Amino acid sequence: MKPNLPKATGRRRTTRVLAASLVLSATTFGVAGCDSAAAGTLEGSRLELPVAGGTAVVDTASLAVSAHTDDGQQLVLSAAADGGLGAPGPVTRTADGARWSYPAKGLKVTASSERGRLRIKMRADRDGSVSWPVTGTDRAASAVQLPRGEGLDIPVRDGFWNRSAEKGGLAGGSVDVSGELSLPLWGYSMGRAGVSYLTPTDTGTSLRFASTGGRLRATAAHAFDAGEGTRDYDVSFSLTDGNPVAPAADYRSYLSQHGQLGSLRKKIRKNPANGKLLGAFHAYVWGDARTVSGVDKLKQLGVDRMWLGYDSGPGPMNAQAVRAAKKAGYLVGPYDTFANGQDPKTADSPTSVWPGRVYPDFCVRKADGTAETGFGNRGCYLSSRAFERAEPIKHYLADRTRTMVANGADSYFLDVDATGELFRDHGKGHQMTKAGDRAMRLARMQRLSKNLVLGSEAAQAWANKAVAYNHGSGTPVADGLWKLERDKKTWGGYMPEKAPGAFFKPVKLSAELATAMYDPKYRVPLYETALHSSLVNAERWELSYEKLPAQKTTRALLAMLYNTPLNYVLDGPTIAKNGPELAALQKYFSPLHRAAGTEKMTSFRWLTGDRTVQRTVFGNGKLTVTANFGSKPQAGLTGGCVDAKLSGDKQPRRLCPAQLSG
Repeated sequence: MKPNLPKATGRRRTTRVLAASLVLSATTFGVAGCDSAAAGTLEGSRLELPVAGGTAVVDTASLAVSAHTDDGQQLVLSAAADGGLGAPGPVTRTADGARWSYPAKGLKVTASSERGRLRIKMRADRDGSVSWPVTGTDRAASAVQLPRGEGLDIPVRDGFWNRSAEKGGLAGGSVDVSGELSLPLWGYSMGRAGVSYLTPTDTGTSLRFASTGGRLRATAAHAFDAGEGTRDYDVSFSLTDGNPVAPAADYRSYLSQHGQLGSLRKKIRKNPANGKLLGAFHAYVWGDARTVSGVDKLKQLGVDRMWLGYDSGPGPMNAQAVRAAKKAGYLVGPYDTFANGQDPKTADSPTSVWPGRVYPDFCVRKADGTAETGFGNRGCYLSSRAFERAEPIKHYLADRTRTMVANGADSYFLDVDATGELFRDHGKGHQMTKAGDRAMRLARMQRLSKNLVLGSEAAQAWANKAVAYNHGSGTPVADGLWKLERDKKTWGGYMPEKAPGAFFKPVKLSAELATAMYDPKYRVPLYETALHSSLVNAERWELSYEKLPAQKTTRALLAMLYNTPLNYVLDGPTIAKNGPELAALQKYFSPLHRAAGTEKMTSFRWLTGDRTVQRTVFGNGKLTVTANFGSKPQAGLTGGCVDAKLSGDKQPRRLCPAQLSG
């Protein structure tokens, strides 16, 4: 469904974005010069603080936040806190802002100007909650940016997204920032400007949506909980130029400033095998594709780089197949998980079997002492703290890893560890908060990454320094996908063993799911803007390129536009059937990714008012990619095709994915 924008408005918006085009450098945000006058001014309850691009105004009585920009715009960044805060205490000036309290809520608040941002911190002396900031209330707000998977830019008046969450929209729904968003942020575009909201205290923070007068608003809520370790809440506001990926550029700058931004170049220097990710497509292999013969067939097709993974069932890749893959220039790695434990007598997966009394002693325990049921209602989730406490003596994880890579594998896919599902554990001897769970997972991923090319599922930003690749954050998952995947008749099950239908059976998405996940006019590269040069990002492993036939062209164009690999599942028959197409796509992708995979994304923009033609730039011009998602030619670019131009190219390289199929 197209946004209901008059043609003239669409043209003006396009011109603005073209003019801004947003060179996304580390200096775009966090202007150092602002700190010299960081104390601002205070008059009554009106606190003014300098920020990059203008001045922020905080109402200390209500936490309403506004701004006036250097070019004269007046913006509402947040309405007053929803539900009220009670009467504020006295306001005290500080070196970089002010502090005050809300005694009725047990909150102490500080506001400061920090590296060009407005930073507001709250600390609670009791359990409770606050609903703030309240965003999207400014009448100039035109679109909201949401890092669901790779990222979405949603016009606030769009009819599809203003539908209820039950009908595939956002209205009335809520997302857990730490569990369901790939980056702890959101943003709004407002005319010639915009605003970025960063919430580094994402645990305990949620974002709920409402449709008010046919316009989407987003209100954050934070739960202050001593037991969860979430008594602190931190929100940073930045003024932007309104470009749809500006919030992610702001976050990249924030990560860099705080020493939290990983570098794929550094990962390659520390472990050169990481370099084999550059130019590689990813595939989980089954049946004959796990053999020397399967590897040789890919090589004969001209595939020069691949990441090959295999599940934990019977018949993993043997040493001969691994040697053949490595000789071909491919990475090879097992699927594993440290998160599930089952009774060894009845376990349905080798990765769920642990020695001694790991099961049930290491099970995450709820407050009532019962075990946290594992994924798929199998066994229990295992406590990362229990493993970390035991590891120096028992070496459960080190022993597991040595066994899994005894065939010579040089990569590892560790399911769940980098994703957002964290646990509070009440188990005796291994109690932990969600923040503690995150820290323990990071510690073990860092150990693994020293000698192996490490990946994980739907890696969130906090794991970007630990992992080199990520399966899942490329997919903006809508809730309806999980319901579809549970419908084994439609989606496919886990048989036959050598080519499970869940991975190989083609599926047609409903119109609602196709729109929510793959309509290119809503898709924007937030994740790549923030993390492209830190790790390699792909789609979910159960959503192989061939799984969704109707979306193939769109997904191929998105992959090339974002400089991210396609993800496959392969067995002998699919290599024979689809191998030539895979090889042609990979041949196009490989030189582009080798050149730009370690570069940051420096620009994203729409070239047409209907958003069908989009352009990205990497490394300040090292690679420029233009994709036409429409059906009509635009500026010489055929519909359904992509042009990529490396800095040394005289002419762009063209790919029309649909022409390669069958």
